[in-house]
Formats: sequence, C-alpha cells, structure tokens
Amino acid sequence: QVQLVESGGGLVQAGGSLRLSCAAPRSIFSIHTMGWYRQAPGQQRELVAKILISGSTNYADSVKGRFTISRHNAKNTVYLQMNSLKPEDTAVYYCNANRYVYNYWGQGIQVTVSS
Repeated sequence: QVQLVESGGGLVQAGGSLRLSCAAPRSIFSIHTMGWYRQAPGQQRELVAKILISGSTNYADSVKGRFTISRHNAKNTVYLQMNSLKPEDTAVYYCNANRYVYNYWGQGIQVTVSS
C-alpha cells in the first residue's frame, strides 16, 4: 500500500529548529494536497500546515510565522521547517496526502521540545 515516509523528528531545545521531510510516491504527490498534522498525548489530531498543488499554503494560527511548509516537486517531498519551537509543539507529527475523500498518512514522527 501507499507509504508516506517521514524523517527529521527528534529532540530540540525551546527556541530551536527542526525540519521534517515526507517523501511520497510521485503518482500521489503530483495530484494531492500535502500536509502535516500533529497529535499530542490525550489530544485530537490537528492540522498544522498544508500546501496545495498550486503552492498556496495554510497554517494553524499557533504556528504562523514560525513554521513553513514547502514542496520539492522533483524529489516528491514535502518539508516542514519548524523554527522558534515551543514545548507546546511537542507531538507526533503525521504527513498527509489528500485529494477529495482520499487520504494517505505517514506513520508519525516524534517531535519533542524541551523547556
């Protein structure tokens, strides 16, 4: 089945930066909106950022000005650059590919921000 492969998570100090990567099959990447979601323990999964095929982006209010989502089309990869990280950013981050009712998910990658 379709695999979205995530990398780049880990432990970082508050104020630091991480970059998450998500590689997708080209057939999926080329026609899907790509996004990042996150889920903290005991919380619901929430949208962090997404990027449309057109390149337009949307961000959760909590990450605006700190996170940047981008697509590298030649590599079939979406990135989430996370700067000025806060402890409340700690969560499992999930890569998502969406088109209409079709959704594909990565396995999730841990991001931990220490205070």
